[in-house]
Amino acid sequence: MTMLDKSAARSETAGSLDPVDYAVISQGLLAAAREMGVKLIRSSYSTIIREAADASAGLFDREGNAVAQAELIPMQLGTMSEIFRCCIEAYPVETMGKDDFYITNDPYSGGQHLQDVFIYSPIFVGDELVGFAGTVAHHLDLGGGNPGLTTEAVDIHAEGLVLPPARYNFKRDWQDGAQHGLLQRLIASNIRVPDQTIGDFNAQFAANSVAAERVRQLCERYGSGTVTQAMTDLISYSERRFRTALAEIPDGVYYGEDAVDDDGITDTPIRVRAKVTVAGDTIEVDFEGTDAQVARNLNCPFASTKSATLTAIKAALTSSDIPFNEGAKRPVTIKAPKGTLVNPEYPAPVRARMEAAYRCFNSVLKALSTVVPDKVISGGNDTTLVTSISHLNNGRYCVYLEVYGGGFGASTRKDGCDGIDSPLSNCTNTPIETTDMDFEHFRLIGYGLIPDSCGHGRQRGGLGLFRRFEILKDGVNFAIYADRFRLAPYGLFGGSDGQRARCEVERAGKIIAVRSKDTLILRKGDVLTLYTAGGGGYGLPSERSRKDIEYDLKQGFITAPVAKAAYGFEI
Repeated sequence: MTMLDKSAARSETAGSLDPVDYAVISQGLLAAAREMGVKLIRSSYSTIIREAADASAGLFDREGNAVAQAELIPMQLGTMSEIFRCCIEAYPVETMGKDDFYITNDPYSGGQHLQDVFIYSPIFVGDELVGFAGTVAHHLDLGGGNPGLTTEAVDIHAEGLVLPPARYNFKRDWQDGAQHGLLQRLIASNIRVPDQTIGDFNAQFAANSVAAERVRQLCERYGSGTVTQAMTDLISYSERRFRTALAEIPDGVYYGEDAVDDDGITDTPIRVRAKVTVAGDTIEVDFEGTDAQVARNLNCPFASTKSATLTAIKAALTSSDIPFNEGAKRPVTIKAPKGTLVNPEYPAPVRARMEAAYRCFNSVLKALSTVVPDKVISGGNDTTLVTSISHLNNGRYCVYLEVYGGGFGASTRKDGCDGIDSPLSNCTNTPIETTDMDFEHFRLIGYGLIPDSCGHGRQRGGLGLFRRFEILKDGVNFAIYADRFRLAPYGLFGGSDGQRARCEVERAGKIIAVRSKDTLILRKGDVLTLYTAGGGGYGLPSERSRKDIEYDLKQGFITAPVAKAAYGFEI
């Protein structure tokens, strides 16, 4: 029997997969998703993707169900299938050609915020459509009122170029020879750094192409029917595992609440409230009671609210070896009243939606802490602290954007991680060597952990970090959105709060305090310093072991006065 004959035979009997075939194919699908994530990051142009890895990738069946995803950004991965379905509502899959693709970034048509652009490419085996490869990347600049990010945008249109769910043809609308396609030229004409941004778009197409080739190789070996059956079985496997984990949680209704510091206009905190209902092998989260949407860009589109909620549930209640695909979402129901901070009405601005999304994450974990205290973590640098440092020189923009890490909250078993990005973002550090090579309007002159920034307890929180920039040119545009400047990261079960974040500019010997949502023009010689939040402690400080305290002192994580004040420890 030839290889083609074997493939055909397997295709005909795909309803009952051989366990070995299933194991190989399912791992092949997971490997393809991971490979496309690596391709996307290594092929990109901007530091926010190439270094910080602010991008994600996944494989989907022909109906748009998530099958396998790269372990990159939980916030982006949680609702990639829902965003896909907004595309097929406008253009059904039956209308797709081999060179077509879907694209969108519209927060009010399933997307998250404008900088996250989702691209889905069909995977054909011969003339048969077997699935889709999808990528999302945070693009450095997509227009709007200010380079990198616009903190004072009054609506979504002031934040950049909106791409509604649409179908385009790659060869005609994107590539189209030396002149480039209409869509590419349209986007390039509306952004400040077209070379970098278009390069990142091309990285998304390249990643999709790699995944499509890997799936075709599996289909050629096992038959497309067998591969699509393996997709279905992998989704079912995740659902079974997820439901089994949920069934172990006591049934009941649990409540949690947290708040964003402010809206950037007043000092009033914005509350997010979660009602978590566990019933058998299902869980429902309802954000009724959350404060109304605000005038600034803190509003969180419902897709982002769902991603944050799914991440909290999966992280706290299930095993890390359960593939995160469509099956993991089926036992979960998420609700949020329209017009609230976590489900805003069009055209509210949403650029900084991560701040509210993290409060969704926190409120769900706080609710679960009352029933499964050993499965949650304390508060921490659970925020997205983003800055844009931009400069216009001789008609060309240079835009630097970075997401900064801080201290994780402690858990029942371990201290919080030091100086690392938060769970929803999961971005990486941008090396100083890279910023030195790519940017001439600033240089980094300080970078490190902040001693004593952690909360204390049986397990201490993680340390925040600082990053210090010397500004080398006049007229540098600085923008920031962040949180945990006013409301400290909370400790749990007797643990103390972590240190709050802050930002300041030193100019001619004077210190200028920068607000958590702010924009200002920097001068040559200014020194800009960011201090990120530390993690909250877990458990009573009196229960921390002498060995752990001595280790922290030796490493310089805490100082002797703090060891005495927090733990009653003296050398």
